[in-house]
Amino acid sequence: MNIVVTGAKGFIGKNLYMMLSEKGFNSITPIDQDTPQSEVKQALATADFVYHLAGVNRPKNESEFAKGNATLTEFVIENIKLNGRNTSVMLSSSIQASLDNAYGVSKAQAEALVHDYGNETGAGAFVYRFPNVFGKWCRPNYNSFVATFCHNIVNDVEINIHDPSAAVTLVYIDDVCQALIALLDGNSESGVKSVPVEYKTTVGEVANLLRGFKESRETLVTERVGTGLARALYSTYLSYFKPADFHYTLPKYGDERGVFCEMLKTKESGQFSFFTAHKGITRGGHYHHTKNEKFLVIKGKALFKFEHIITGERYELTVDSDEATVVETVPGWSHDVTNIGEEELIVMLWANEIFDREAPDTIAKPL
Repeated sequence: MNIVVTGAKGFIGKNLYMMLSEKGFNSITPIDQDTPQSEVKQALATADFVYHLAGVNRPKNESEFAKGNATLTEFVIENIKLNGRNTSVMLSSSIQASLDNAYGVSKAQAEALVHDYGNETGAGAFVYRFPNVFGKWCRPNYNSFVATFCHNIVNDVEINIHDPSAAVTLVYIDDVCQALIALLDGNSESGVKSVPVEYKTTVGEVANLLRGFKESRETLVTERVGTGLARALYSTYLSYFKPADFHYTLPKYGDERGVFCEMLKTKESGQFSFFTAHKGITRGGHYHHTKNEKFLVIKGKALFKFEHIITGERYELTVDSDEATVVETVPGWSHDVTNIGEEELIVMLWANEIFDREAPDTIAKPL
């Protein structure tokens, strides 16, 4: 299948081109404003599917809207017609196509050209009226407030918000690309389409989430970034890092036994940390009423000892780092861990709650 992507150097174009390539489509022709017109015509003459993403949204002169949107789309359609292949076309439009402004009118005219082409030829003709699209590689201070917020917050630049309660609809670039690639199976009906996953939110909520990402390096408390809008925003936020931002230092607390370091805290699922113990050193010697911990020895050899605080029942377990064994602490059982190997012991630790110095639920009881 011969695929043409106009606007291939733009935000959506770059992401779509990469995902098409990853899925094994190896005949993709990228077109941008620097591509000679002769090459554009040649690509359109052999195309089976055209993603028409090129357009103008912030020109120096309003007259450029018509040229960059309607006239350009007319050129694409006319050259597709010449090949007589009933090539399917997807047009990147905007929710502003319903508005009476120069940009909206130019987009509506482009839409009409695509619809007319589909009605005339029976070829697939798909129009996407995108709301605010966000994701990696989107240009800040251009047409995405999310990109601007991410760039500014990463670089400690103030962001200006006129109305935090202003409602916005967002679509994430990965969801956009997946929807566009799905058109290639030939089972989609022509017409105005939408991205299946949309996020209804406010400008203020977006800003607060992004600020939370920034603060997490200091507090170690991560936002809930595993699903939904927070997941997509977090990925987008990270994409604005410069290489020098790729790392940060954690506080470590050391004494004669070894070191202890907290890595990550969650709002609902506890925290992750690690500790070390020198040869022969024992750490712990306490119990919890409610708190639970999971230990994973990642270097060395450890002896775990347990004692029931009421019955005095005892239990011991030797764990080597080669075994990848998780050792649980159980409420009401005092426990400690001793380095019985020849090298430094390193243990990864998860606790089901963030440590609270005011209510630590950690009561000393050496074994």
